[in-house]
Amino acid sequence: MGAVYWQLNDIWPVASWSSIDYYGRWKALHYFAKRFFAPIMISCEEIGETTNRPAVVMQPSEIETSARLNIANETFEDIEGTVHWELRDHSSKVLQQGCERIAVPALSSHWLEKIDFAQTDFLQNYLSFSFEKDHKVVSEGTVLFTAPKHFCFLDPELSYTIEKNLIKIKASNYAKNVWISSPDSDLILSDNFFDMNAGEKTIQILSGKPEALELHSVYNIK
Repeated sequence: MGAVYWQLNDIWPVASWSSIDYYGRWKALHYFAKRFFAPIMISCEEIGETTNRPAVVMQPSEIETSARLNIANETFEDIEGTVHWELRDHSSKVLQQGCERIAVPALSSHWLEKIDFAQTDFLQNYLSFSFEKDHKVVSEGTVLFTAPKHFCFLDPELSYTIEKNLIKIKASNYAKNVWISSPDSDLILSDNFFDMNAGEKTIQILSGKPEALELHSVYNIK
């Protein structure tokens, strides 16, 4: 059993749905594929406005905001680790949080109990989560309880510093789908198009030598 997505790479220079272009450069899909095909992955089944009110013409009603976290272990060894989650506002301030120690047998997955956020403010609050193994974060992510175009994003005020082969990204507020781009279009990174809470995240430069970078997130989409 497995999964295949179309398509991996281009055989000539063209705008297409591939995840790697003709020159070997990674597109957004390739960074996402690296995460959703990871041997150990945490994911979330969220319930929010888009679940309760899928059509814009529906009458206003109470909106359930809840989540169930899942840890998939596609390795041949049993694993143990800790799940962390935080309900945050758009500045990344923690409103609620929790953690749970779990064990996941080889080639299986584990669902945690449903977390009910009692109709939290789905236009300003989001959920962040991570899975730690041996005191190291091996998988993480965030989810919204509404469509991104309706979420009240604050300016994350993204900035960066480059130290040898490391890029340190700083954000003042929650940032969704941070995109690191460079005039050096051959730049390949350990991660890109990622979500981050307010704070700092370190990315490794796998190839390319950028002299300058541009940072964007969903906040910049007009």
